[in-house]
Amino acid sequence: MILLGSVVNGLAIIAGSLSGVVLRNISEQTKDTVTKGIALGVIALAVQMAITAKSFILIIIAICIGGMIGEGLKIEDAMTKLGLFLERRFARGNSNFAEGFVTASLIYLIGSMGIIGGIQSGVSNDHTTLFTKAVMDGFMSIMLTASLGIGVLFSAFPVIIYQGLIAIFASIIVKYLPPELLTLLMDEISAIGGLMIMAIGFNVMKLTKIRVSNFLPAILVLVAILTVQYYYF
Repeated sequence: MILLGSVVNGLAIIAGSLSGVVLRNISEQTKDTVTKGIALGVIALAVQMAITAKSFILIIIAICIGGMIGEGLKIEDAMTKLGLFLERRFARGNSNFAEGFVTASLIYLIGSMGIIGGIQSGVSNDHTTLFTKAVMDGFMSIMLTASLGIGVLFSAFPVIIYQGLIAIFASIIVKYLPPELLTLLMDEISAIGGLMIMAIGFNVMKLTKIRVSNFLPAILVLVAILTVQYYYF
């Protein structure tokens, strides 16, 4: 079952979020400290991912072009509106619902583990990476929910859909990619994902407010550039 890893990842987020609801009465200082601790871990992971880049010039080009596309499509606004809709439908006045949904979705979606794990699930039916990611996301969702509310729980659904689609497409497409190109893509996607995760860490620590969602098209831009470069240069 190629979707097993994605489903387990989503269930871990739901379980962690429900645990976070139970722990919501912990002190604000504890929530703040632990949330910032998560942010520091996210930033450290981002640095580790970013240094895998073989060409930072291509990363910068992709980030800039992708950012312009994202701003034009207003991806961040669309995600926020979706979160606000879910807030009106389910949160009953929880003002942090949209922030929790968007922040958790970005943390769980962006990064090499989801992409590589999805590919492994689709190609070899190996869910080890996604199971590992499920443990990490489950624990993180406890504190995110305690800090940002039940909106974090709903991030499980885009995670299942996103990683599930990667697994399905990987089972079809990866068979036709040269191994060298696949390795290059994974390294550079990990690097550009690291930059976006770093921005998320800064946002969680409230050091700045970066519209990270609008950088998501940068991943597709990078894939296009590297594919053209591999075949024609």
